[in-house]
Amino acid sequence: MRLSAVPLLLALTVLTGCAASATPAADPTAATADTRAPREVAEPPHHLTTIDPGGRVHHLDLADGGRDVIAEIKPVERLVSDGRYLFGIREGSVTVIDSGVWTRSHGDHFHYHVGPVRVLGEVEGDGVPTVVPGVTGTGVMFRGEAVLLAADALADGRIAETFRIRVAAHDGLTVPLTEGALVTEPDAAGAPARLRVVTADGSERSRIPCVGAAGTIATAVGVVVGCADGAVLAPGGDAARAERIPYPAGAAPADVASAAGVFAARESRPRVAALAGERGVWILDTRARSWALQDVGEPIVRATAIDDVQQRVAVLGADGSVLVLSQGRVAARTAPLVAESLRDPDAAATIELVVDQDHVYLNGPSERMLWEIDPADDARVTRTFATDTPPVHLAETGR
Repeated sequence: MRLSAVPLLLALTVLTGCAASATPAADPTAATADTRAPREVAEPPHHLTTIDPGGRVHHLDLADGGRDVIAEIKPVERLVSDGRYLFGIREGSVTVIDSGVWTRSHGDHFHYHVGPVRVLGEVEGDGVPTVVPGVTGTGVMFRGEAVLLAADALADGRIAETFRIRVAAHDGLTVPLTEGALVTEPDAAGAPARLRVVTADGSERSRIPCVGAAGTIATAVGVVVGCADGAVLAPGGDAARAERIPYPAGAAPADVASAAGVFAARESRPRVAALAGERGVWILDTRARSWALQDVGEPIVRATAIDDVQQRVAVLGADGSVLVLSQGRVAARTAPLVAESLRDPDAAATIELVVDQDHVYLNGPSERMLWEIDPADDARVTRTFATDTPPVHLAETGR
């Protein structure tokens, strides 16, 4: 059941019985009932996972081109993934799906796994939540409630809430740390103004100033939260060691305001990208604790850091083409691929640029198409995948 509303308090108050708002799947699909034990495989089991407008979850095996519908859920407004779990977000709930493919890092090498696909259930609350996956948990921010889901429980095929606490209603974030989470706290006007460091039991430890807190990402160095004046970095996911990385002196206010919104990058890299105004890209280097501004020279709508030896960045131009920046300059571009989707505001809002070590992937909801692009080969389109229904939401799983 869903917890009833209580008066908002300035202090965060732990609610008892928090696990009651995580409900198991009511009608398991064939995929949900798969009881095969996970097995280790020799190669990364990379898949493209998409969700169409009706809530069908499609799995495309990038190794052999095989396709399956792995689940049917209620339609979603957004999709977030950590490479294994899928979080389908809509008004009032989040559906959690185990994609059944994942990669586990052991520092100097990796292990690749394939297991059963499972719809684990729903996490419920008010409003359209934000979801932030992390190594030790997944943060969910509903309207007036911050929730932390336990990662070990998801691996066991169940949903368990580490904490569920009341917060003043605002558009905010619950950002997992190695222990506990950062929870945004609003000012009197309802805008995020601070980060509360919350322990695993939901109690407050300290506060970190962060006006305009918005985007967040986990890098090889630590956990990042974007603020109006720069970024807060928690090295190793430890808030006790938090540092501030300010924007360069003289940064234009319009560039700074857009940069705080969304960070994007190849998984677990030190450098990440964020939009800077309409024509630029900020590169945040969490290892060097520095920002660099790259002017693309034309309107852009998405940016994500590939962060390879050429320091490449993939950018989606306003004309629908994918541009590859290398060392801060445009090195290659595709033809306009998603021009039709960009003309439709609803479709444009769900276009994703997803990158891994070798490729850039792009979805075209209006075009009913997925593209695989090689950024190291003049942005060559290596494969295209037509879809029967609009691929409204896109994630890469198995990585």
